[in-house]
Amino acid sequence: MNRILRALSRRLMGLRSSREDIEALDEAISARRRGTLPVGELRARHRSEVSGVLRAITFRPSTDKPVLVGQLFDGTGSVDLVWIGRRSIAGIRPGAHLRAEGMVVAGRTRPTIYNPSYEILAPGA
Repeated sequence: MNRILRALSRRLMGLRSSREDIEALDEAISARRRGTLPVGELRARHRSEVSGVLRAITFRPSTDKPVLVGQLFDGTGSVDLVWIGRRSIAGIRPGAHLRAEGMVVAGRTRPTIYNPSYEILAPGA
């Protein structure tokens, strides 16, 4: 009887999942299919390849050195991709899917990769 209750409980939890939970799971599955390392498993001072969707793009004001920062989310966590010397990059916008590679640095709030090599992925890729 307990087994049946646990199985029913798991199914009910799946029905109560939020849209954000479902999107995060989809992103994590897609990243795994691409063969990239989950962001939640990144380690500082290791070269890694990650993939996911850009949630946010920010840049510093024009008085500072040009720096473009993209927050890449893969369902397991987020990593900051930082391009120094750039104010914009064609195709780099919120909602774009990327595969990026570079040396991981321990960031203040999340891991960071400076000047990553990247590939913009087609939707559904």
